[in-house]
Amino acid sequence: MAYIDPTTVLAPRKLIRRVEVVFNSAPGEGGWSLARLDWEGQTRLGIRWNGDADSAIGNPQSHGLPTWFVIPGELEPLLLEWAEEQTYSRPGGLLDRYREMARDTERENEAQQWSEVLLCGASAQKSTPEN
Repeated sequence: MAYIDPTTVLAPRKLIRRVEVVFNSAPGEGGWSLARLDWEGQTRLGIRWNGDADSAIGNPQSHGLPTWFVIPGELEPLLLEWAEEQTYSRPGGLLDRYREMARDTERENEAQQWSEVLLCGASAQKSTPEN
């Protein structure tokens, strides 16, 4: 299986200092990623295919190294909004995980008890006179 972890794509080294993946279509072979890049000292958005059996280092690439395609600035807000929506609403996304947590009544009860202990402790400290 061919796959390039998008967090490791730092070429060209003179231009990229940081990669923060904001969307990964399908972690692993055949997926693509959208990331915030520290590109020449500015935060920019980049996109790339992460690789598959036919293209082991993904696309784009330069001189045999995986690289990013930097998105034109006017498209960045649209793509970020789309990626955020996908992260929350797609199957297995954040909304599904929140729903799953809410259905876990045992864990919900533990969290409630923990919160009450914290609130009681904070209330007791507040009512204690200073020495």
